[in-house]
Amino acid sequence: MTRIQSFALGEWVTGSGAGAPLHNAVTGEPIAEASSEGLDFAAMLKYGRASGGLALRRLTFHQRARMLKALALHLTDRKEEFYRVSGFTGATRGDSWIDIDGGIGTLFAYASRGRRDFPDETYYVDGAPEALSKGGTFIGRHICVPLEGVAVQINAFNFPVWGMLEKLATSFLAGMPSIVKPATVTCYLTEVVARSIVESRILPAGSFQLICGSAGDLLDHLGSQDAVAFTGSAATGLQLRSSRAILEQNVRFNQEADSLNFSMLGPDAAPGSDEFDLFIKEVVKEMTVKAGQKCTAIRRTLVPAGMVDDVVAALRKRLAGVKVGDPAIEGVRMGPLAGRSQRREVETNAERLRRATELLYGGPDALDVVGADPEKGAFFPATLLYAADPFARTEPHDIEAFGPVNTVMPYESVEEATELAKLGRGSLVGSLFTARDDVARDVALGTAAYHGRLMLVNRHSAKESTGHGSPLPHLVHGGPGRAGGGEEMGGVRGVLHYMQRTALQGAPQTLTAVTREWTKGASERGDRVHPFRKYFEELEIGETLVTHRRTVTESDVVNFAGISGDFFYAHMDDLAARESLFERRVAHGYFVLSAAAGLFVDPAPGPVLANYGLEGLRFVKPVYIGDTIQVRLTCKQKTAKEDREGQIPQGVVHWDVEVTNQNSETVAVYTILTLVRQRRGAGAPASASAVEASLAGEAPEQLAPSAREALTEPGSAPVRVS
Repeated sequence: MTRIQSFALGEWVTGSGAGAPLHNAVTGEPIAEASSEGLDFAAMLKYGRASGGLALRRLTFHQRARMLKALALHLTDRKEEFYRVSGFTGATRGDSWIDIDGGIGTLFAYASRGRRDFPDETYYVDGAPEALSKGGTFIGRHICVPLEGVAVQINAFNFPVWGMLEKLATSFLAGMPSIVKPATVTCYLTEVVARSIVESRILPAGSFQLICGSAGDLLDHLGSQDAVAFTGSAATGLQLRSSRAILEQNVRFNQEADSLNFSMLGPDAAPGSDEFDLFIKEVVKEMTVKAGQKCTAIRRTLVPAGMVDDVVAALRKRLAGVKVGDPAIEGVRMGPLAGRSQRREVETNAERLRRATELLYGGPDALDVVGADPEKGAFFPATLLYAADPFARTEPHDIEAFGPVNTVMPYESVEEATELAKLGRGSLVGSLFTARDDVARDVALGTAAYHGRLMLVNRHSAKESTGHGSPLPHLVHGGPGRAGGGEEMGGVRGVLHYMQRTALQGAPQTLTAVTREWTKGASERGDRVHPFRKYFEELEIGETLVTHRRTVTESDVVNFAGISGDFFYAHMDDLAARESLFERRVAHGYFVLSAAAGLFVDPAPGPVLANYGLEGLRFVKPVYIGDTIQVRLTCKQKTAKEDREGQIPQGVVHWDVEVTNQNSETVAVYTILTLVRQRRGAGAPASASAVEASLAGEAPEQLAPSAREALTEPGSAPVRVS
């Protein structure tokens, strides 16, 4: 029989010994066997640290982001093969879209995030400088650098593609290599995608390894620089978290566990309302998508006591229209569970729930399967239960049947519903369907401490809502308590999980040299040439222009009011201004900004292409009529932008701006961003060695086209071809 392989130490390896049998979830027929016996897990960790880790840490965020984008494009071109194999797991086309396109979409999202939210550096400067001394000669800053270990990623059976790619996206962008361990029952799909990843030759050697089969003693070899990200049951998570090496080495452990998520129908959402219809549709969708095998699926449905009959009738009607069977047959909306072992587990827990509830719909005798044998496949019927007194029985709040099983619970008040939601003892997600914003506020603030995410739905958001069960790369995915206490994704947050945040203390000039970001108090340098006359490459961090002065007149204030339409009393009414906190008339803050620009801008055409934005504006002191202002403009930070077809090669320059008055008092501070032309394409030749190092021994002609494009894309370091 075919053996699923692992990818270890740069090679595809077939495990020895007796393999775990893998079956088609629809037909029950054997597909392959999986075994990891014979793999040297300690060597895999060492290889990842020494080879993949070293290569990734030499690359900048932007270079790693471009690799993620190239990988996403590569996988997109091959996803039909992934869809074909995904059908063996029991997934419908829609189920596969969530898993496959969702995973690839996460790669795209982090490729964009990496270039937008992170610098073109190997580290990340976190937050503003911290003043630690009165004279300003001793300050603090925080930087984040990649951990120098391996990210071990243990994934659940229900999302064999997305589970791998959403973890890989964040750890890779952070600069950490990964060892991926998918659940064995569906690892054949993960292997197909992994083969495509390896064949692309986009990722540096050692940055990606795969274990299909048991993880053996892998965790015993972890060190303090390694990290573990786990998705699965709370029981398994507790076992892993308690591993001796994890405890002794304080290994970072992120857990995302299955939970008893709730969805609540608001007291105002009566039958016939948009919110009622949306609620019914969402509950049934979450019961049947992936056959209810989602860690975010709705397990507890909270309904106003007076609407229970209407809700149950609507749910029954909609569930009756869900065709169950072979996902390859047109019209089938729910396939089987991922395997017969999962079916046995769901059967056991559903029976435990039934002892404490009333069966409203489904049950073992209600299974009608289209195009497949229900005994051979892993099919389970959609099952709706009712807990008449949800405070009296704990089972619906303690037992999770990880399949298409849901329990309806009545509530008498919003406060009571909030308490029911919290009985889950920590969940990944809750949702509320209401047209009343006051109810949304009460439920959100009342349940937030127990939930990682809350979706508040009404008729206005529903059209573009991604749904109760859809985690997004932009937001954290995780939850407190039994949900694991961890966070995945969440934009920048997910990347920083794989980095060490370190506080630096020292002189401003020293920290400027370390971070390559100018800090007030660091050395400044002037030049006869105006900084706006210089190309991107010619500008130096710390380069400073001190402008001539300008005295603010009453005419300036009156004219600016006429142009802007801002006739606020503090600017225009002498008597009212005297009675205000200003005590006399002041200039408009935005006039001060405009006048400052007039002082530091060089008007003639030159390398500066455009104003790109303004950040961190603070008006520190008022500017009065008769005050004289002056500007200090300092080059704070530079980031090269990628070249695009038809676009002038350019970079973004961050300028620190300080406006002072005649007494040398600061009146305004901010950062402006300008687009500045480059003399040549973006990307410093000096960084070429980083890419070359990551490809140690890889001849460019052996790279897939997408890999070559990622590494030689304008704006990235060039790859030497000889």
